[in-house]
Amino acid sequence: MASPVTRPGEHGEAAPDDAPDHAPDEQSRVGRRRFLTYLVAAPTLTVATKLSFDALAPAAAEAAVPTLPQPADILDLGDVLTLSCAPTSGMLVLEVTTGGHVRLQLPRAEVGQGINTASAMLVAEEMDLPLEMVDVVLSDARPELLFNQLTGGSNTIRSLYGPIRSAAATARARMVAAAGAQWNVPVSRLSTRDGLVRAPDGRKASYGELAGPASRAALPVAPVQPKAESAHTLVGTPTSRKDALAMVTGKQVYTLDLDIPGAMPVMVRRPPTINGTVKKVNNEAAVRAMPGIIDLAVVSTGVAVMAETFGQALDGKNALDVTWNAGTVDSEDNASIRKKLQAAALPFVVPPLLTQYVDGEFDFAFVSHAPMESNSAVADVREDSATIWAGLKSPIVAKQTIAQELGLPENKVTVHVQQGGGSFGRRLFFDAALEAAHISQAMKKPVRLMWSRIDDMRHGRARAASHHKIRATFALGQVLTFEHRVASVETDWGHGLGEILTAFAAKLPVGGNLSFAQTVFLLTVKSPYNFGVTTQLLNEVPLKFHTSAWRSVYSANTRGAEEIMVDEIAAKLGKDPLEFRREFIKEPRQKAVLDKVAELGEWGKKMPKGFAQGIAVHGEYKSYAACLVQMDARDPKNPRVTKATIAVDVGKPVNPRGLQSQMLGGLTDAISTTLTAGLHIDKGLPLEGSYSQFHYARQKNSPPEVNVFVMPANGGDIGGAGELGLPAPVGAIANAYARATGIKPRSFPINFPVDFDPFPR
Repeated sequence: MASPVTRPGEHGEAAPDDAPDHAPDEQSRVGRRRFLTYLVAAPTLTVATKLSFDALAPAAAEAAVPTLPQPADILDLGDVLTLSCAPTSGMLVLEVTTGGHVRLQLPRAEVGQGINTASAMLVAEEMDLPLEMVDVVLSDARPELLFNQLTGGSNTIRSLYGPIRSAAATARARMVAAAGAQWNVPVSRLSTRDGLVRAPDGRKASYGELAGPASRAALPVAPVQPKAESAHTLVGTPTSRKDALAMVTGKQVYTLDLDIPGAMPVMVRRPPTINGTVKKVNNEAAVRAMPGIIDLAVVSTGVAVMAETFGQALDGKNALDVTWNAGTVDSEDNASIRKKLQAAALPFVVPPLLTQYVDGEFDFAFVSHAPMESNSAVADVREDSATIWAGLKSPIVAKQTIAQELGLPENKVTVHVQQGGGSFGRRLFFDAALEAAHISQAMKKPVRLMWSRIDDMRHGRARAASHHKIRATFALGQVLTFEHRVASVETDWGHGLGEILTAFAAKLPVGGNLSFAQTVFLLTVKSPYNFGVTTQLLNEVPLKFHTSAWRSVYSANTRGAEEIMVDEIAAKLGKDPLEFRREFIKEPRQKAVLDKVAELGEWGKKMPKGFAQGIAVHGEYKSYAACLVQMDARDPKNPRVTKATIAVDVGKPVNPRGLQSQMLGGLTDAISTTLTAGLHIDKGLPLEGSYSQFHYARQKNSPPEVNVFVMPANGGDIGGAGELGLPAPVGAIANAYARATGIKPRSFPINFPVDFDPFPR
């Protein structure tokens, strides 16, 4: 039987090998960079890589430790996140079982973006193993990972590409070494294929058979190096998701599918405005007497109702008569918010004197994250411990906060990370997990908490509303200045990213005194054009709405608005929008994706009246994308994108099929939020409460033809993809609409009526 192994840092013990060396010189830095393996006695091998990599060849060890980009490079948020992961970047856990399967504990959250499959591909590649024999599970909250368990900023593959390959290469080397010792054959004469170690004389042994011998601590293993990328046969090949069949057949297990003993359905009656609180429950006895009702509890977010079924819990919460205290934004509506944002936009510096100029102002509404799986969590809180299950992208902060608020030691709280049914930034916050914990503590029972769709849209998180004003001056065919002033409702960064930025503030070129929001803005929003003196500034208004980073955060609106202005500047100068972009674009890779979409999308072809093309580009997280759309806007109130062409360059595409899916998702988000999807705020609460009211794109709104071209690997650093696919389509769709209708769009979504009867508050 395998002996138990405790990871350093668990249960409060010291973990000296986890701490980075202080100010090492270049030679000793490599020497002390230990690559440790925690070897579980037979029958399994568990490899946990640590800070350093003596087991790796020197070149591989150097490549595995990220460094701050040089001044000539452009620092982005992904670089900061990767640097924050560096001290614990090797602390992955990889297990080889007796059945020959390899199990990777992934310290990130799978929420539909495909990282489980991409990570499994990296393991399978390095270990010469069929993909179906690699199992990826999501790690529980692991505080010893410090900043290395936050999922966001398009950073998972960027930060784990090296560490996963290194761990897998080490496990493979141990398999080969174990076989060589058994057969008395030099490891240089052994090879691996299909999960087997093979000898020249025909002998072979499976990884499962070798897992026990490979776990011996005394086994000599030569320095190893991950495969050369030129030798990859799986990585870089379009691959279907490992969980696709389970998702489309309903077999995928999400939080509320878990069978936790004693956990009964719970729903919460929420206030009629954001952040309202309970003053009095007027009919508690009557509700407790309703069929199936088990318990009621008043918590900070409302009145929780536990019942035998979710239907009975819903009936109970709807029957509650509650007197409420005021919320934090009760007097706000779309008009008042827009007025505050317009007043908060910082002034331009350059007056439009002696030059030509173009001014533009743009408004973007609040937008719900609207993941298919609404907010949910399961919690079992006892007097001396708590266990939580939820889809979480920042589980360490969730664990710490829940422990603090329950009055428990942190090591008495266990947080299990579940696969989430969508996020788009929503699951960076753990409000359902925290709420479920409070309800379980109050009721002294395990709870299975579900937010209704109405709860999720009205009391969940949203992309903050923003106002943009842009001025460009030009003369003699050259853009002299480009000023962009953004005023936004404050975005909440209290989910853990703020802590990362604080820790690294002293190292950031943008300076440590900037707010979290300003830092994120400056690290993500980049102009791709040589537009003279360019300034992009953010000012946030601290209105107490529930906000969160929403896919592409500031870039979707900021860069979308800029791409609209690029078309308008080109028109003023009498230039074609494509050729104007090509003339001023900075980065050759950016120009390459632009040229590719122009070629594949047949830019400039003749279109019937009411039809038009639009084009735009974007670069973020060391990746680049361009989008060309065709639009039918013969009815300006019901426009439709009929065709879209996207070219994307991420440097090293691990799974091109997954990358295509990311671009398609970004396109659909852009179609939705540019044309129809937003939230109407009325008396401090969104009116929308369902998908029938929040007009996210349906199949009828989606283009019947989409072509996503993945640029081949170019030898550059691996880039991010999750945020990349949204900003360029926002600009392309708006530009197509303007060209087709002659109407310059200034408020988004473009068609935004209240064409429904809101649900009761």
